[in-house]
Amino acid sequence: MTTTPHLVQPRPRRRWAGAFAFLPVPGVLLVLFGLGLPLLLMARYSIAEYDPRDMAIAGLTLENYARFITDPFYRDVLLRTLGVAALTTLVCLVLGVPAAYVISRTRSARLRSVLILSSIIPLLMGNAVRVAGWMVLLADRGLVNETLISVGLIQSPIRIMYTLPAVIISLVAVLMPFMIITLQSVFDRVSSDYEDAATTMGARPATAFFRIFVPLAMPGIYSGALLVFILGMNAYASPVLLGGPTFHMMAPAVYEQAIKAFNWPFAAALAFVLMTVTLALTVVSSLFLQKRYGRM
Repeated sequence: MTTTPHLVQPRPRRRWAGAFAFLPVPGVLLVLFGLGLPLLLMARYSIAEYDPRDMAIAGLTLENYARFITDPFYRDVLLRTLGVAALTTLVCLVLGVPAAYVISRTRSARLRSVLILSSIIPLLMGNAVRVAGWMVLLADRGLVNETLISVGLIQSPIRIMYTLPAVIISLVAVLMPFMIITLQSVFDRVSSDYEDAATTMGARPATAFFRIFVPLAMPGIYSGALLVFILGMNAYASPVLLGGPTFHMMAPAVYEQAIKAFNWPFAAALAFVLMTVTLALTVVSSLFLQKRYGRM
């Protein structure tokens, strides 16, 4: 007599959708109260009338934005900020892409860990501390000038501090870890089989890199460049400490208007101009890259 084997019915899975639906709530509330409310308050400040005798929010006016548009000094500050951020992003891309590529293609786990750790070591100290270190290196009697004088390349110290190159050098050193880590995490997901296939079909390594690897890794390259550009647009310590009192960028200008001049309405207007320009450039570049490389 044959018996029919007993089929074990799978137990119905519990539905946790209702419970999981509440998980984003704390994060959303934190964003709303920690970011949304301050932005709304600053928006109200930016259209308030400035009264040096009273810090209360009063009146409605677009004079603060009109002052920015009509004052060539602040227009130049915005253009300088854009130029510094763009140049910093370009240098970080040129130096960061090869570094991240080497890390992602390193086979040895120990060597890979060493390279990653070396990339993020600068993040273990504060931004102001790193900038202070560059001040010691780039001062008129700093290590760089003393070394050049000792080897006979120059006779007297050259001016490096309080110049555009000093600000760019400092920003690249500060922001390079963000670029490398962002790129490396994306490069890891791009299989080397595509490059090997292109090489097998006769493509040179450089051709395989730029024609095969770069388009596949473009979302990561865009993300790294965008992160560095945004941080460069909002840089404060490097322009103040290495650029000097005559090197003006938007973030220090906002601080000066808010803390030194106590002109909170104009400071809020400058902050919103900076945020709007950064957001607009982000959207435009994203649309361009989507059209060029597909969905990012």
